[in-house]
Amino acid sequence: MQKVAVAVLNYNGKAFLKTFLPKLVEHSPESSVWIIDNKSEDDSLEYVKKNYPDVKLIENKVNGGFSKGYNDGLKKIEAEYYVLVNSDIEVSKDWINPIIRFMDQNRSVAACQPKIKSYHKRDYFEYAGASGGFIDWLGYPFCRGRIFNTLEEDKGQYDDNSKIFWASGACFFIRSSVYRELGGLDEIYFAHMEEIDLCWRIHRAGYEVYAIPESEVWHVGGGTLNSESPFKTFLNFRNSLYTLYKNSDPKKLTKTLVFRLFLDLAAILSFLIKGRLKQVNAILKANREFYFKNRPTHIDNLPYHFKNQNELIYKSSILWNYYFKGKKIFKNPRQNASS
Repeated sequence: MQKVAVAVLNYNGKAFLKTFLPKLVEHSPESSVWIIDNKSEDDSLEYVKKNYPDVKLIENKVNGGFSKGYNDGLKKIEAEYYVLVNSDIEVSKDWINPIIRFMDQNRSVAACQPKIKSYHKRDYFEYAGASGGFIDWLGYPFCRGRIFNTLEEDKGQYDDNSKIFWASGACFFIRSSVYRELGGLDEIYFAHMEEIDLCWRIHRAGYEVYAIPESEVWHVGGGTLNSESPFKTFLNFRNSLYTLYKNSDPKKLTKTLVFRLFLDLAAILSFLIKGRLKQVNAILKANREFYFKNRPTHIDNLPYHFKNQNELIYKSSILWNYYFKGKKIFKNPRQNASS
């Protein structure tokens, strides 16, 4: 079995592959590089075959989104560590070794992420992960370096190896044994927040998740669905509810969902005032699907509480602190932000 396999999920991503695959191959000499293709309709595969004969290809039969795409592809890869990398990630020279060293030395750590910065604004953190992810009790994610749409400049303030709640799916290191033990990414998600669900299950199984900022990458973001996409809004709202439903303590779930329902209604009102009717419909559709049509059928038998829960799940409301108290800079999960 090889040590490290870097797996890039591709769908019609020739432009990204032309831009980012050269550095990925150059800076990953200690690993194999795989392209898992989600039934692309462009000539991505022909480009890779012609220009990168050493890059291994897996062709999925259907486009099942991020979750199924990786699950199907990773079944065909034997390695101690999987590194899931978005096709719009630029890696740095020594991006793999710091994380693999840390995980080798800390067997309780199941997943990690590097520091993720913006490709277009290179001194700033990037939305999808920044320097490690957290979540509040209502299911709203935030990061060291990013709370909602406020992105901090990287001044080394989050350069410590830190225990985190979730690692970004944009650049996600995980032990293959744990990935398989927990059944991989839940395919009901299709895309968005599936890595948060997996990390929650990782914690519940007794493992840990870390950010290792010595490793650094740059992310374009919005390569598949931009932030204004109603479909992305639908996925974010629905999948957040899925994540709470699957992982929250059942004794507290009703209270959590009642609060979330009021907050989702507030979001609907906000979009109505702005005249963004497509976003309104997306949120309504997300709630309709969760409450009346389709909930996760697989609920695992993992414990709902885990060792560091009080440190990693913020007990206040990140939304309230951000919009009503003006606290927009990460501090820590207990006190959170201070402006």
